[in-house]
Amino acid sequence: MYKLICWKPALVLAVLFVVCLGVYWPGLAGGFIFDDFPNLSPLGAFGGVKDFETFKSFVLDGFAGPLGRPISLASFVLDGTNWPTDPYPFKRTNLLIHLFSGFALFCASLNLLKFYGAKSKAAIWVAVLNTAFWLLHPYMVSSTLYVVQRMAQLAALFVFAGLAGYLQGRLLLGRKPLAAYMWMSGSVGLGTLLAAFSKENGILLPLFVLVIEFCRPKQALVDGQAPVSSVKPDWRWRAIFVWLPIAAIFWQLAKEVNFSPNVWPTRPFSQVQRLLTEPRIIWEYLYHLYIPRIEGRGLFQDAFTISKDIFSPWITLPSILGVIGLLIFGFWAKNRGLLGAYTALAIFFFFSAHLVESTVVGLELYFEHRNYAAAAFLFLPIAVGIVYIIERRSQFIGVSTASFLILMLCGLTWQRSMLWADTEGLQTYWAVSSPNSARAQNHLAGQLINQGRGEEAAEFLQKASARLPDSSLLTMQFFITKIQLGTVTDADFSHAFESLPKQQFDAQALVGLRKLVEMLTAQQGEEHHKEQALALLDEMRTLPQYKNISVFQRMEPYLRGLLLLSLGQPNEASAQMSQVMKVYRETDAALSVVADVARAGYYQSALDLLAQAKEVFAQQPDKTLKRSRSVYDQEFVRMEGLLREGIGKEKSVE
Repeated sequence: MYKLICWKPALVLAVLFVVCLGVYWPGLAGGFIFDDFPNLSPLGAFGGVKDFETFKSFVLDGFAGPLGRPISLASFVLDGTNWPTDPYPFKRTNLLIHLFSGFALFCASLNLLKFYGAKSKAAIWVAVLNTAFWLLHPYMVSSTLYVVQRMAQLAALFVFAGLAGYLQGRLLLGRKPLAAYMWMSGSVGLGTLLAAFSKENGILLPLFVLVIEFCRPKQALVDGQAPVSSVKPDWRWRAIFVWLPIAAIFWQLAKEVNFSPNVWPTRPFSQVQRLLTEPRIIWEYLYHLYIPRIEGRGLFQDAFTISKDIFSPWITLPSILGVIGLLIFGFWAKNRGLLGAYTALAIFFFFSAHLVESTVVGLELYFEHRNYAAAAFLFLPIAVGIVYIIERRSQFIGVSTASFLILMLCGLTWQRSMLWADTEGLQTYWAVSSPNSARAQNHLAGQLINQGRGEEAAEFLQKASARLPDSSLLTMQFFITKIQLGTVTDADFSHAFESLPKQQFDAQALVGLRKLVEMLTAQQGEEHHKEQALALLDEMRTLPQYKNISVFQRMEPYLRGLLLLSLGQPNEASAQMSQVMKVYRETDAALSVVADVARAGYYQSALDLLAQAKEVFAQQPDKTLKRSRSVYDQEFVRMEGLLREGIGKEKSVE
């Protein structure tokens, strides 16, 4: 008989954590990528995070989600207080969080198994295996080694810890109700708050509690003998900690429902198309979670085929029906014994975890990290089956199966970690694997430019634009490359005038537009091209895909102002910069505009704008200021002094 002794699973769990550390270690050598830069670069604002003032500014000024994600941002300060900075400490902390999340998942799994009536000896081994499969799965690499996904990691950590604490209290409810309610209330309440302020989908913790309760077998036993208390939490407790939060979640999601064709001007898909596309993505997630591979789609996801209707592409309808069938199967399995309950839990927990990010909210379509918490119990039925084989059938077959699966996952994760160690090579691999992604082609062109092969880059972009004619990003990048080479022509501007009205909005194209203007204004002469750039801004301001986008509405007068300054037209430029202040209504933006005008040598114009900046400052609420009012007061005095000193140097205006 396979004897389960308490120290053995503890030892195995400890070994698993050491192994996890080992297979991830190579990946710590990698660098920052993609969203790491906009989210972490504010560390360098105001000279770095060096006191409470700058700490508060960084932590409370997050923009990645509606709640700001202050807990995640605060954790980044542990690893770096300035920018640019070394990525190694950030990745190391992410790996430690992954290990802590694994331990929290083990505790949650063990308490869940006890709550569902599994025998104690078997429960601990099932919990170990479920944790091992999740902890060592290669799909988790992109959440762990992609620094900014610490937000998803921390949300999952607090969710797992909250579930572990809730289930601990649930097991005590029949015997020690006071202690039980303290465990349950603290775990669900605090866990939800911490998870949500790490990343917004942490608000799903109460829904996970409901799923666990719903899937629990009706006749749950402990060690096959004494029944687990059938006492349910008081309805008032359930109303406060479970039902009302869930109702709030669904109410908020219901407010997002909008089937109009242009609900998200910044996305290439409508809400209906997103809802049609996500079932296909869900099946792809499940496939790669159960059939793991070394590397997946990567982060160039703009080429994912959008479902235009239920027949285009043809796999859309089967995917939708498959999701419906899987949910029906979950309801059927729920009352088919312990294995059925675990299967139902795996299904419903997975879909519940995707409720926010894979339904009506206008996020991008596809990201692996959305499965970091969703996959928590996905491998539980497999773990239960293996332990059953060990106990009831063949110890050799069961142990061999578990060992093979763990070794396979370790090998795949180590290989993927090695890929992530070479940041440039990894991005190149993704880009080459995504020929229909405009962002991927833009990245490849950027590599050619960095290698001093600008002519090849221009030719590459021209061909990519012909192959992907809807991409405004490629049009803009081609422009930038021609300017860098000094070969931009009137024909290139004409091409942009013809192409942009037909092309979709792309936020990265706006980044390119800003770079294009900054490059033109940095050059002496080339007034003709600057005037053409102004005409291009005029054209874009009339295009429906741009004119209603708030970021373009803010950027357009600013870029126009920079061009006018470069053309020696300070009065017209000041009018544009004044408009920028009115649109932003933010003190730091206003001061930045004043500095731009002063740098151009127009000190009197800058001084006039400084007066408007003071008005913006006076009207801005304290809670939205990035620094204290006393700091801003000192900055205004300093800038006014410098501008008055420079008045005598101001360029004459004809």
